[in-house]
Amino acid sequence: MPSQRRIGLTGGIASGKSSVGCWLSDHGIPVLDADRYARDAIAPDSSGCRAVLERYGTDVASHRDKTEKIELNRKALADIVFSDAVERRWLEDLVHPLVRKAFTDELQQLEQAPIVILMIPLLYESGLDSLCSEIWVVNCTEKQQRQRLIQRNGLTPQQAEQRIQAQWPLSRKCQLADQVIDNSNAPDAWKPKVLSLL
Repeated sequence: MPSQRRIGLTGGIASGKSSVGCWLSDHGIPVLDADRYARDAIAPDSSGCRAVLERYGTDVASHRDKTEKIELNRKALADIVFSDAVERRWLEDLVHPLVRKAFTDELQQLEQAPIVILMIPLLYESGLDSLCSEIWVVNCTEKQQRQRLIQRNGLTPQQAEQRIQAQWPLSRKCQLADQVIDNSNAPDAWKPKVLSLL
C-alpha cells in the first residue's frame, strides 16, 4: 500500500457521504467520486450506454442530446434495477470495472497528493475497498435515510426502501470501518470529528 492516505468514504444511500465529500473538497483535498465515474460509464454514445440500450431498448431511452446521441432515462433504468436483483447485478457487472479503471487512472495522476478521498457508495459491495488505506463510514439511522430519500429524490416509501435494501446495511459497513462518522444529529455536527481524523 502506498504511503499516500487513500481514504475510502462510504456509507448508505442518503447517509451524508456527499456532504462530507464536498466539505473535504472545499478544504483542498482531492475527492474522486464513484457516482460521477458511474454516470460517465453510461454517458450518451459510450459502450456502456449502448449495452444498456441493447438490453432494455426504448424502455430506458430518453431524448437525444444536442449532438443527436441518445441519452438514458436514468429514472426508468433505476426503476428496473432497484426492483430486480438480477438486473441490478447485470448493471453493476457492466459499470464497476469501468469505475475501477477510472479510479486507477485518477490515482496515478494524483500520486504526489498526501491524501486522496475515494467517495464510493458501494465500496465494500464492489470490492473497491482494496484501493484504500483506511475507510470512513458516514452513518445515520435507517429512518433518516428513508426520510432523506423521499424528500431529496421525491421517491415513494417503497422506492426508498428498495434503494436502501439494495446496499449492505449500514451496521455491517460500520463494523468493517476504520472510522465511523455520525451524521444522525444536527447538520454539520460531524465536522469536528472529520477535522480531527485529518
